[in-house]
Amino acid sequence: MVLEALFNPFRVKTRPWQMFAAGFLYSLVGLGLAYFVFKEIAGILTVFLIVLSTFPMLYTTIKNEEELDLRYEKEWRLLKEHTKVLIFLMFLFFGITAALALAYVFLPQPVVDNIFSLQEQAIVSVNNNVQGKLTGKWTRFEIFGKIFFNNMKVLFFCIVFSLLYGAGAIFILTWNASVIAAAMGNIFKTELAKTASFVGFSNIATYFNVATFSFFRYMTHGLLEIVAYFTAGLAGGIISIALIKHNLQEERVLIDALDLVLISVGLLLVAGFIEVYITPLLFS
Repeated sequence: MVLEALFNPFRVKTRPWQMFAAGFLYSLVGLGLAYFVFKEIAGILTVFLIVLSTFPMLYTTIKNEEELDLRYEKEWRLLKEHTKVLIFLMFLFFGITAALALAYVFLPQPVVDNIFSLQEQAIVSVNNNVQGKLTGKWTRFEIFGKIFFNNMKVLFFCIVFSLLYGAGAIFILTWNASVIAAAMGNIFKTELAKTASFVGFSNIATYFNVATFSFFRYMTHGLLEIVAYFTAGLAGGIISIALIKHNLQEERVLIDALDLVLISVGLLLVAGFIEVYITPLLFS
């Protein structure tokens, strides 16, 4: 009750930057407790503890968004209000990612191996899958189709989790944040080691250059994907609340949820195009 009480869910739409601090704090507390209390399962437990601390606030927020469906008649006003929620959710995501990435970079390697072992396995699996496509002479369009199909599966589960658990999509997104943090931290360490072998650490700009490379390598297309998942999760959450409150018969609720799903699919299409055709040109 203490952690979620630190941030007011009724004000975060007007102060989205607070969610970065919330995500950062929740992640550090969750990671510390998971490692020192349940070291054997610290990786997945960290994700659960972060979700546990964010869930009450997110559920309250989605509940408020569902109520707006009955208050506003114009869809554009609803989408404008939803945009505010998506902005603070992105700040939350960045806070979680930043905290876990810093933990990956600065914690001792044995601790990192213990906490991020599952995430590193997920990264290896993705890399092997991509490498298999490249060596298998897949065309870029085929790779795009495969990526889009995989992203659509994640989108589907975001909707299902939110439909069943109200704000359940936050688990999938927190897991993705931990995987991205591990990937960014790994790139940071690798590139920093390469730079050190050539120029040493005499210039602090080296750190910032490597950190910037790590961030944009994964966020050039990843940012749109995360927005899409949050948008779909919001749609599922709105339907879930409407079912509980018996408001699903209201046409505006269904139209609003459908619009959010269509927007999320469109975002995934753009993200897939950037990942296949643009990101390799920028970070080859």
